[in-house]
Amino acid sequence: MHERDDRALAAIRTLLRSSHLASPGDLPELVRAGLTHLGVQDGALLLADYEQEWLVPLLDDTTRTGAPTDAVAIEGTVPGVVYSDVRPHVSTVGDVSTVWTPVLNGTERLGVLCLRLPPGEEADPGFLLDARDVATLLAELVLTRGAYGDAVERTRRRARLSVAAELQWSLLPPLTFVAPEVSISGVLVPATEVAGDSFDYSLDGDVAHVALLDAMGHGLEATLLASVALSVLRNTRRSSVPLPQRVLTADRVVATQFGADKFLTGVVGELHVPSGTWSWVTCGHPPALLLREGRVVKRLDTAVGVPIGLGLFDGPPEVVSERLQPGDRLLLHTDGVTEARDEAGTFFGVERLVDLLVREDADGRPVAETLRRLNRALLRHQHGQLQDDATTVIVEWRSGAATRTDGGTAPP
Repeated sequence: MHERDDRALAAIRTLLRSSHLASPGDLPELVRAGLTHLGVQDGALLLADYEQEWLVPLLDDTTRTGAPTDAVAIEGTVPGVVYSDVRPHVSTVGDVSTVWTPVLNGTERLGVLCLRLPPGEEADPGFLLDARDVATLLAELVLTRGAYGDAVERTRRRARLSVAAELQWSLLPPLTFVAPEVSISGVLVPATEVAGDSFDYSLDGDVAHVALLDAMGHGLEATLLASVALSVLRNTRRSSVPLPQRVLTADRVVATQFGADKFLTGVVGELHVPSGTWSWVTCGHPPALLLREGRVVKRLDTAVGVPIGLGLFDGPPEVVSERLQPGDRLLLHTDGVTEARDEAGTFFGVERLVDLLVREDADGRPVAETLRRLNRALLRHQHGQLQDDATTVIVEWRSGAATRTDGGTAPP
């Protein structure tokens, strides 16, 4: 075994053995102890904030030199490019090399790991592999240890979340999931104030379940509406209830709990992965768009039913289906995306939305990065102040083929 292999193994062993009794507040020290075995001069773990605008170091009271101790902007920086493109990068100043590698939970981007090598030492391909392996383990520790305290959450927050947003974020699945056959990615803004929008997904065997909801109103009441409806859809899905009955049950529960004057719109569907058949129910919601080879080929508006919660269903809603082709993308969005207005009253619109997605796809961006950039474009369109929640979900049927939505997770 080579010396470099010994170092990587020692780093991973240290992290694993130290993690069992570690609290969330111990994570910075745990990271430091693990990186010491890699032979680096200094290092830092930077986590993305909720808005995905900054990479924020996970710090304790110990002051370090060399590695970042302040938040680093994602736009226009080396670590930002690593986060955006999900690929490692080596930067060199004088005789000191710094390795930046993405920190991923599966394919969801958590942040970036910074490793500063001793003067004169180069980052060979073996070291890049070691850095990736250590970063993968750190991602697991951030998630598992972070569940027991608030250290990670506090790091990710550069602004206070509203109570409604706190509840909504706690119900969301990971923002990005990629498998050989299907990928799903979602994003919502404004991160600190989001209330009535929510989404969910689950890959169970041959079926990928997806739901996008938009509750009427704003604030905590809208969040409660969305939370109850989403929980009903999850509960019935986990009890193997068929799709139309899941929607019908959500309608009845919401109507019973909130009265017939409160409702949600949404799209609830499932993708049969082996065949690429998308089956869905649209409940008073903007129809999903089908993107193929860089253009919209269809609006999936065959059947648009009534919203959830009005108690107007006279039976299970109609389910319609569409057969996808490999590489097709389904674009689901709330009206806060297309109806975002600038100061002149101009809508962001479907055309602008699709144009942005197509351009980013042509540049080979991972789908999660495409959605992050969509958020930035929406905020610019409204000069940083959204009038409504804006949520977008992309579902891609990959049919087992490798595509750019892998996020660059292959070995460097």
